[in-house]
Amino acid sequence: MVPTNARNRSGVALVTGASRGLGAALTRGLVEAGWTVIVDARDAGALHRAADAIREGSPPGTVVAVPGDVGDPAHRQALVEAADRAGGLDLLVNNASSLGPSPLPALSALAPEDLEALLRTNAVAPLSLIQGMARLLHRSLHPRVVNVTSDAAVEAYGGWGGYGASKAALDQLSNVLATEEPGWKVWSVDPGDLRTQMHQDAFPGEDISDRPEPESVVPALLALIRSERPSGRVRLSDIQVGEAVGAGK
Repeated sequence: MVPTNARNRSGVALVTGASRGLGAALTRGLVEAGWTVIVDARDAGALHRAADAIREGSPPGTVVAVPGDVGDPAHRQALVEAADRAGGLDLLVNNASSLGPSPLPALSALAPEDLEALLRTNAVAPLSLIQGMARLLHRSLHPRVVNVTSDAAVEAYGGWGGYGASKAALDQLSNVLATEEPGWKVWSVDPGDLRTQMHQDAFPGEDISDRPEPESVVPALLALIRSERPSGRVRLSDIQVGEAVGAGK
């Protein structure tokens, strides 16, 4: 749960993988709350369409689209430059990730190169972006890092070994970063099963309409971002928006 007395804050945020799903839903929520949000995604057309839709319906904040692959060092530098132009960075949301092969293979059939690609996208790229943004985060009065993880990082689901291992690596990077940067809030956030394209890709041909829409978890995520909850692993389903608790538990 999140304390009710957490101060409302806005500033400059970066949300990766923001052309659809949770990234797009969170961007809209942040812009509506007055944030300037820099967004990226590999599909430039989809990113610009999503950004245009948010701009039209969500004053008074601003959304800045910077298309590209977060695994590309040149693109990461472009994101740093965009944050510099916006005046700094207060919130970094590492949301972009890869599922890997679909249908999901058993570990006995997972190609080593596919596991390497998952680790590059889901762990190495987020850390590299954090490193690039560290100077700006150190300048922020309330620096926050949200690394989007999964229950597959801590549960043994058949077929999810490669993806889960990459998210487990991201969880541990988050843990150590929080220790090394005690002035930052570093949360490894499990949003739960959502009705997203990635989740559909994990279950090809199945009906996933029973899963909640990404927008449903945005209030809890915004409450977390505004809060003083200690760094650590957070399940959004555990956050009861508007209810005060002690010690951020």
